[in-house]
Amino acid sequence: MLVGNRLLIEIKSIEKLAPVHAKQLLTYLRLTKQPVGLVINFGGETLKEGLRRLVNDYIPSAPPRLCANP
Repeated sequence: MLVGNRLLIEIKSIEKLAPVHAKQLLTYLRLTKQPVGLVINFGGETLKEGLRRLVNDYIPSAPPRLCANP
């Protein structure tokens, strides 16, 4: 699912997220040239456990002097 032409969302309903799910979303981000994506798993015990944010080719928007870890 693409939201606002800037956020790609991969929806799952499985017991537990595996590393392959993050890799799958990262592949989608690279192919679509989108900056940010979320994997949301509705099959776990809590939604907090099933939420993962990924950033494709992160470039800080703030100047280096304002970054916490330049």
